[in-house]
Parts: sequence; C-alpha cells; structure tokens
Amino acid sequence: MTLPSDYHLHTHNSGDSDAPMEAMIESAINRGLSEICFTDHMDMDYPITEDIPKDYFLLDTPSYKKELYKFKEIYKDKITIKFGVEIGMQEHIASQNTGYAHSESFDFVIASMHLVDGQDPYYPEFWEGRDVKEVFRHYFELTLENLRLFDNYCVLGHLDYLARYAPKGNNPYSYSAYSDIIDAILIHLINNDKGLDFNTSRLFRSGDPTNPSPDVLKRYKELGGRIITFGSDAHSPEGIAGAFEKASIIAKKCGFDEYCTFENREPIFHKL
Repeated sequence: MTLPSDYHLHTHNSGDSDAPMEAMIESAINRGLSEICFTDHMDMDYPITEDIPKDYFLLDTPSYKKELYKFKEIYKDKITIKFGVEIGMQEHIASQNTGYAHSESFDFVIASMHLVDGQDPYYPEFWEGRDVKEVFRHYFELTLENLRLFDNYCVLGHLDYLARYAPKGNNPYSYSAYSDIIDAILIHLINNDKGLDFNTSRLFRSGDPTNPSPDVLKRYKELGGRIITFGSDAHSPEGIAGAFEKASIIAKKCGFDEYCTFENREPIFHKL
C-alpha cells in the first residue's frame, strides 16, 4: 500500500534528537514516501531539570530553515520536503508563540501540549501523590484554554499525549471518561478549521493506542472533522512512517478516506 506522508518528524535541531536530517530523508525515501514535513521542537520557557538545561527546546530557526531548504533542493527529484514546526503551548507564552508562528514562512504548524502547569508528565515523579483521573481532566482543560489563546497552527498534536506517560496499571484514560471536555476540544478545532495530528508513536513503539485514540478520531469525524495528518513523531530514521500501515486501516475504520498534507498552512487532501 502507498503510505501517507509523514508530517511529524524531528532531527538534531530538536533538543531531544540527534538524528541527521539527511538520514531522516533517506529513510523516508527508502520507506517509499513521496512527501515529508519536518516539525522540530520550539518549546519556549521549558522547565529546567537535571537532564534538560535552559533553552533546551528553543529552536535555532535560521539554522534549521537553511539546512532544510538545502536538502529540499538536493532531493527535489526524489521527495517533497515541507517546512514545519511543533510549537509547545503554555498560557503565559501564547503571545510569544503567536509572534513566532507569524514570523516564519512555515508550511505547517503543530500546536502541542507537553506540560501540565509548567511540569513535565514524562517524569514518574510528576505523578507521585496525584489523582491520575483529575490530572487527565486538568490536562484537557488546559489544552482547550491554550487553543483559545493560540490560533496560528494547523493541527493539534497528539491530543491525548498524557496517556503515554500515565502510570501503568493506574491509567483511567478513555474517551468516554472525558467525552465532555474532549468533545469541546474537537468542536473548537472543527469550528476553526483545524485538524488532528494522528500520531503513531505509541502504536509503533509498544503496540499501544495511537494519539489520539481511535475513539477520539472517530468522534472527530462524527462531529464533522476532516483534517488529519499522519505523524510518526520519529526522532530517529528507523521510526519514520512507523506503524503507518496499521494506522491507515484504523483511520479508515474511523470513517476517514482522506488525509492532508500542507503548503503555506493550507490543507491539501489526498485519498487514503
């Protein structure tokens, strides 16, 4: 089968990746992809920890852009390469994020929630002493609040991202448990012509559900949503288009017969 374009990719320009951009491109070509979009991290005011120094996720955009356009030209006869970014949302930096997104000629912008009240749920200690169910609800409430503050994006990244890191055996997450607030997020996206990043990272790594989960993707379609991009969230060449075959089947079962690529932040629809 022809795989969808991969629209969530990280390189050495992201603080949490050391992948050479050219190696990512070669991997995409070898996987048979006709188009990719790099979306390196720009997370302003990310919390400092023992392993994350100050400005760890600040993107050197001029350097990133220069490298991307160099390879875009070199590989133009083999693969289409688009210029994107993944912006980390926090309420207090919404205006800075807006200014940054306006300042560059991105083809595609992912808006993502990586933090909960300035704390990173990746770390086990984040969850200590917390009511996991309440954390999930608060996360979704923060997501909606941030989307109301920041509008200069194309898709919402990995909607139920928190499910990646919730303690095993104590994970209350399901669409039905939070349907009211998740529906509010989906309706906001639809009303503002925004889409979803159908993120396959968990499915590829561990066989766990995609982000968003199939139930959420199906609900987005039921409510009138049309715009989805496929994203591996790969931080290394071997992860490119990870589990896209399975994800394509899931998307079709959820009612989608098209997916999107972007140019100048405008969606282009393709048959699945």
